[in-house]
Amino acid sequence: MTISKEAIVAAHQRIAPFIHRTPVLTCSTINSFAGCEFYFKCENLQKIGAFKIRGGMNAALQIPESDRKNGLATHSSGNHAQAVAFAARMLGVPAYIVMPETSPKVKVEAVKGYGAEVHFCAPNQQARESLLNEIVEKTGAYFIHPYDNYEVITGQATAAKELIEDSPDLDFILAPVGGGGLLSGTLLSAHYFSPKTAVYAGEPEGAADAILSVKSGKIEKAPYINTIADGLLTSLGERNLPIIREFVKEILLVSEDEIKAALRIVYERMKIIVEPSCVVPLAAVLRNRSLFEHKKVGIVFSGGNVDVTKISSWFV
Repeated sequence: MTISKEAIVAAHQRIAPFIHRTPVLTCSTINSFAGCEFYFKCENLQKIGAFKIRGGMNAALQIPESDRKNGLATHSSGNHAQAVAFAARMLGVPAYIVMPETSPKVKVEAVKGYGAEVHFCAPNQQARESLLNEIVEKTGAYFIHPYDNYEVITGQATAAKELIEDSPDLDFILAPVGGGGLLSGTLLSAHYFSPKTAVYAGEPEGAADAILSVKSGKIEKAPYINTIADGLLTSLGERNLPIIREFVKEILLVSEDEIKAALRIVYERMKIIVEPSCVVPLAAVLRNRSLFEHKKVGIVFSGGNVDVTKISSWFV
């Protein structure tokens, strides 16, 4: 195992001064609707509005001062960008962020608000990586990958570690899957701290690459991209895939209508703001009720950085 139990414990202690221990919320109405007992780990209430601060901060804190003095760099559509920008500000170094030109405005403004220098690119992986390489070569900044990085995965694992500590004896934990950082970390925390807890992933049908990658054993691309869950558009990382293949119980696909229905339930019943990506695991439970019926189900709500001008369009 590449990442040890001790590494996760150490990461949790390392990042504790920089993060919130986010609450675990319940909702009796959603419980009765789904026929199970939910425990929602609310990373939408985390600093920067997403779990990404955990991995970004853990990675940044372990870079030697001599290597980070020229700044930190990354490519991201939003939440990891904010994490690296925040970490750079905490460490007193510059941040250089490559963002697709289609990134939500609320996330772009937040990244700039943390003092980062934002560079826009075409909305594809090749454009991201090409521009990032130019910036790193020019500035000497240290690149922190959004998910294909062991220190990032270790930091993300601390969210599920807290969930397990605050809500013991969970039968299941579900997390969304995009690049795989959160899911990899969640799987490792369940393995080490609650081995009887089975971990499932939720993935949109309109960005269904992870389910194919787990089946084939190599990085696959989604057959098509069409989802409001903009945080789940990336393919799995090389470091994430082996962890996911070893430990994930199953990846459950959900439709756009199911994502929107789950989003509406959370907004109307829990009165909290979450991103569409956040509710993909909830949608997966609602689609597969019999699998989770009468069980204790933990769900990691990944983030809450929403462009409020888009909300009405989700419920048309």
